[in-house]
Amino acid sequence: MDLVTRLGLKWPLFQAPMAGVSTPEMAAAVSNAGGLGALGLGSAGVEGARAMLRQARALTERPINANVFCHAPAVRDADVEAAWLDALAPTFAGFDAKPPEALHEIYQSFAVDRAMCEMFLEEKPGVVSLHFGLPDEGWIKELQAAGNLVFASATSVAEALACQTAGVDAVVAQGIEAGGHRGAFDPDAEDAALPTLALVRLLAEAVEVPVIAAGGLMDGADVARALAAGATVAQLGTAFLDSAESAADAGYRAALRDEALRPPVLTPVLSGRPARCLQNKYVALGEQLGARLPDYPVAYDVAKALNAAAKSAGEAGFGAQWAGAGVARVRQGGAAEILQAIGAELEAASA
Repeated sequence: MDLVTRLGLKWPLFQAPMAGVSTPEMAAAVSNAGGLGALGLGSAGVEGARAMLRQARALTERPINANVFCHAPAVRDADVEAAWLDALAPTFAGFDAKPPEALHEIYQSFAVDRAMCEMFLEEKPGVVSLHFGLPDEGWIKELQAAGNLVFASATSVAEALACQTAGVDAVVAQGIEAGGHRGAFDPDAEDAALPTLALVRLLAEAVEVPVIAAGGLMDGADVARALAAGATVAQLGTAFLDSAESAADAGYRAALRDEALRPPVLTPVLSGRPARCLQNKYVALGEQLGARLPDYPVAYDVAKALNAAAKSAGEAGFGAQWAGAGVARVRQGGAAEILQAIGAELEAASA
């Protein structure tokens, strides 16, 4: 039985689990409209994630994709962290603020967070998806035994084969065009930077589990091409960034349509790991400073603090304004309306 049938979808369309942007309202609207809605829970903590899942469950009985991060724990370097804080101090001062006295590892990796796994076993979102790597294979089997499908992101054939060996139900082929964080298992390894369609073709030949296309897909014609390349389903994130249910603030929404901030660039300066972001003032600052960054997600701690200081002063250009390569085609409207439009475009492209 394929993913569309197993999940009871009208269209082979997933909304991407965008941490900090996707909301229970967005996820429920997409699932109710015939796709698979998602929540990015890697930054939420166990009880925050539980609350978001319950909020979504109050709005839909359909499956929800609960996404978590499986990164290696941060390697801390006090000298590097202090130097980065010092480098950013003048910018903080420009907003009448001071940088944090110390940085923290603000997100716990799911790979070592048994409490999060136990919460998923209790809440049964329907799908649990993994980014940056894999947890213990036993956890994957437990999640499946509790009634959840388990997906994992891959940016290469080697990663996809590792996902298949671990027993996942599907592999998310994350092309280089994708907004947000690269899902590479090892951020220090050379990245082949494969485009989505090329990666889908390779993975469809290499693995026996379904392949989910992700990265740069914005409309039904894009989805049709991904399915023709061998994907079972397509996952879209940037397409929903400016939806009514999105948690993106006004500055982020305006930046999505600012041609001066395009094309989005892949940079580690915000969080310590490569991620595709609009070319805003924080990205420019980080590249100008050129200093060694603290490890992920420690670097993100100070980035969030500087963004908060900037927003308090009325400046919106210092946030993590993640966006995929197709951002110029971003739409407005309700999440269900956007999904239905993409579905109709897919049907027309496939006719």
